[in-house]
Amino acid sequence: MKLKYFAWVRERIGVAEEEIALPDGVGTAGELIAFLKARGEGYAHALERDRFIRVAADHEHIGHDVSIRDAREVALFPPMTGG
Repeated sequence: MKLKYFAWVRERIGVAEEEIALPDGVGTAGELIAFLKARGEGYAHALERDRFIRVAADHEHIGHDVSIRDAREVALFPPMTGG
């Protein structure tokens, strides 16, 4: 699965995108965020306020309780503001 990071999430993690294999036990967007937070300090810092992290699976916004098992791409980004 391709993961893409945007804005300050990307800056704190230090990469714009990466490929990962979902481990067993990671099936929802929220479980993915929890898994990533455990990968290291940059991830933990970027995702520390996980309830504010927005998620898109295959270009569609989803909630943290939605399955990502069949997604080819998941994007993580902070809340967007208009202007």
